[in-house]
Amino acid sequence: MVFIGIEIGGTKLQLVAGDETGTIVDRRRLSVESAAGGEGIRAQIAAVLPELVAAHRPTAVAVGFGGPVDWRTGRIECSHQVPGWHGFALGDWLRGLLPAAISVHIDNDANVAALGEAHFGAGRGFNPVFWINMGSGIGGGLVVDGALYHGAIPGEAEIGHVRLDRDGTILEQRCSGWAVDARIRAAAQREPLGTLAGLTRNLQRGEARVLAAAMTAGDAQAARILAEIGEDLAFALSHAVHLFHPSVIVMGGGLSLVGEPLRGVVAAALPRFLMDSFQPGPEVRLAGLGEDSVPVGALALAAARSRLDAGT
Repeated sequence: MVFIGIEIGGTKLQLVAGDETGTIVDRRRLSVESAAGGEGIRAQIAAVLPELVAAHRPTAVAVGFGGPVDWRTGRIECSHQVPGWHGFALGDWLRGLLPAAISVHIDNDANVAALGEAHFGAGRGFNPVFWINMGSGIGGGLVVDGALYHGAIPGEAEIGHVRLDRDGTILEQRCSGWAVDARIRAAAQREPLGTLAGLTRNLQRGEARVLAAAMTAGDAQAARILAEIGEDLAFALSHAVHLFHPSVIVMGGGLSLVGEPLRGVVAAALPRFLMDSFQPGPEVRLAGLGEDSVPVGALALAAARSRLDAGT
């Protein structure tokens, strides 16, 4: 069977065709213009989806949406990045674009990515799998016995909103992409002749991408920023470990592209925050699917829901 997976994010839109093995056979990737809002994204989907459907005749379509959703109905609660989504019945809208025989399934993008990594990525062979996505925001997902954990609507493993102190500072305010970019810009201003300043001089955004290079160059500011990020992430993740005791934590999203330096500091810091009986704690891995965690996860979601619908 063929399925279509859709990733609706704050900066990119992906539509892929693939199968139950997570193999992508066709792809459409488009940039999101946030100023155009949800209506603009829907116009992009409406222009591309019929072509993919005609070419591949899918059994089901599944969506990973960048924000809280009611996965049972496909209703969007909101988007924190793009206006024009609040209360939108995305599932019903998609069904209106598709032949009646094609089923539609909607879930949060972090949940969908968690499913993709658990079945086909860095979480394969582990149970449970906890996923943390570090991009413009921070999200989480939990897969137990191969299936998504769903809490009460409209959210589940919102690791980005875990508080780091009693004053209300949340993880997202310290370790999201924009927060790390701000830390790097501030460090560059403090030392305008330093390595960070040189590497970020022509960047308008996405300064976090230079952390690994600055570390390799022996920059002390970069090492300090990375250590702070790693400790904050490890502290927040310790709560997830104590609540769910996953066997692996998979780190994805744009910030994870810092790579092994980031994974290493998180893995090293995490045991300090765990109870003795949980030592040494879960393995910490980088995403195995890269930027395809959500679209491949959407294929996995479509396949899983199709099996349920078929009673197999």
